[in-house]
Amino acid sequence: MIAKFIYLWVVLPTMNGKIIVFRFKEKTEQKSINQFCKKFYGQNTSSHGGKYQYRRHGLLDNIPHIRLIGGVIIVTKDFAEKVIDFLKEYNAEFYIRDVILLYEDEVVLGKFKPI
Repeated sequence: MIAKFIYLWVVLPTMNGKIIVFRFKEKTEQKSINQFCKKFYGQNTSSHGGKYQYRRHGLLDNIPHIRLIGGVIIVTKDFAEKVIDFLKEYNAEFYIRDVILLYEDEVVLGKFKPI
């Protein structure tokens, strides 16, 4: 008996993104790293003993992204260059790879609306 298989290939539009992994060199001063984090991620701040609370916006507040763990983010190809330029300003060591995004990632990054 010969088994017959029928393969149905469904071609779905896929979106590619960029995964960016970065870190600082060993001898980087903590003050410089803290300044980077505030400008990159943003910071929630309060004044007058917590009476006033506000957010200092960072670069990633204006860029759709997925933060996996510290030093690892996924962005769309459109915004990757902006992130890379920022990392170069702080002499961060970084690595970039293309990734194929899942539907959930595309929703977070703004390509599709949730169902």
